[in-house]
Amino acid sequence: MTVGEVGPRLDYVMCTSAAGAHRMAYWEWGDPHNPKVLLCVHGLSRTGRDFDPVARAFAHEYRVVCPDIVGRGRSDWLLAPALYAVPQYVADILTLIARLQPKQLDWIGTSMGGLVALGLVGLLELSAAVPVSNPNGLEASLGLPLGKIVLNDIGPTIEAAGLARIATQVGQAVSFTDFDSAEAYIRQSCAEFGPHTDEDWRELTRNVLVRNKQGRWVRHYDMKIAEGFRAQMNGALAGAETLLWQSFQAIKNPVLIMRGEQSDLLSRATAERMLQLNDQAQLHEVAGVGHAPTLRDASQLDVLRNFLM
Repeated sequence: MTVGEVGPRLDYVMCTSAAGAHRMAYWEWGDPHNPKVLLCVHGLSRTGRDFDPVARAFAHEYRVVCPDIVGRGRSDWLLAPALYAVPQYVADILTLIARLQPKQLDWIGTSMGGLVALGLVGLLELSAAVPVSNPNGLEASLGLPLGKIVLNDIGPTIEAAGLARIATQVGQAVSFTDFDSAEAYIRQSCAEFGPHTDEDWRELTRNVLVRNKQGRWVRHYDMKIAEGFRAQMNGALAGAETLLWQSFQAIKNPVLIMRGEQSDLLSRATAERMLQLNDQAQLHEVAGVGHAPTLRDASQLDVLRNFLM
């Protein structure tokens, strides 16, 4: 593939956890030497391939990198399900960023991917407050070149009704003998995504259902991610809400909040509070969509282009 040619290319980065080492897969588009990186981080039960339309739209301006968060897609599964949580995802993303070495790092985070962004911002703030020192007395900070951030249908306060809905879906095994049945299931279970073309639905299905060795279409992820998610629901997310608000307020660069008009995860009240607490933030609501806008159609891509460019 020549420099600048549109991808995707599949690569892996080795990450660590308390349970050992694991590989995180990532899909890369555009010039691999471009110092401008657009990092796209998906939602709880999705994959990096959800961002194919975004990558195709921006690959000539950015090196677009779309990881499969651990436990999903082409990435390894964790030995300890309790580690399927935002702190582990932040650690993995830091390892990926160290591999990429961007001069400019813009971020699109859908749902969970937005929480990972806020977690990273919190870590950067902590690093700035307590500089790292070595035995020779030299100080250094993380100094990541974090630029513009898109928070796609997520905020520091997450609605209980939306969490409960997701909890009933994640970790539920499904199996289909043919692709048409698999697609019909995705159309029904993801109806809150709003209207899409037939090709969109086929691609959205291929992103999250894979053929196993028996030839059946099944989920792409480790069913045990549900254990980590429910553990967070039972206290971790509620306990972290104050920290998430602090992280959001600490963002010093432009922030685009994209909200599905019918979202049950990001309320209008939370979005308005976000605007009040950070003068770098702007809001765009997507009509006829719940959780979450898929960033596939031309109008949503135009909103991203106007913000990022």
